[in-house]
Amino acid sequence: MISDTQSTSARPEGFLRVQAALQACQHPHLPLWLEVSARSAQEAAEALGVSLGQIAKSVVFRRKSDAAAVLVIASGDKRVDEHKLAAHTGPLGRADADFVKANTGFSIGGVSPLGFAPEAGLAKPLLFVDRELFRFDTIWAASGHPNGVFQLSPAQLEALTGAPVIEVVQA
Repeated sequence: MISDTQSTSARPEGFLRVQAALQACQHPHLPLWLEVSARSAQEAAEALGVSLGQIAKSVVFRRKSDAAAVLVIASGDKRVDEHKLAAHTGPLGRADADFVKANTGFSIGGVSPLGFAPEAGLAKPLLFVDRELFRFDTIWAASGHPNGVFQLSPAQLEALTGAPVIEVVQA
């Protein structure tokens, strides 16, 4: 169900952006292309043969005060608690598919924690990593497309993104 990254020139632009960002950071694991879609954390876990919690899902919100994108990278087996997150950001609203694409450069199901589209005038999303990911030695994040993933440790995720590690999932 996994193919190598050869012939990447035929891969979608978002996947290639994440691949370039990982190479620039000298990350030891390039993105993998799954032969099946992994739009949800459950689909990704099944495709990779790992536990649901090892999937570093990206959840995007819209901050109400300024419409900034807020991206939480959380464990696939946990649900983000908007009230806990709002303590760090201020009031939040839901982000629809158009908002997610416009503010990250990725479609829902493939939002990566790095490699955002360099759109004119757009700020990088405000990023947070949930502490629950640190239960695992190895996690998997989306790489710019629902068929793309890459491997890393929670500490590498923190280092690559520069995002603060906080507790924002439901108990």
